[in-house]
Amino acid sequence: MPFFRRFTAVAGAVDAARRYARNNPDKIRHYTDKAGAFVDKQTKGKYHDKIDNAVRKVNKSVDGQADGQA
Repeated sequence: MPFFRRFTAVAGAVDAARRYARNNPDKIRHYTDKAGAFVDKQTKGKYHDKIDNAVRKVNKSVDGQADGQA
């Protein structure tokens, strides 16, 4: 039973995050870029390509949600 409660809580949080991303795509892009730059700096550029790819995917996803595609 506790698993289902936890699952419901996580599902609610995911739904809230999606709504926030749909309503505030510029903020999501800004914070994603900022987080990517921070992680890139902390890893001294070792994973720059992977971090850049992840940031690009998040931004593309946010753009799709803002347009109503996802």
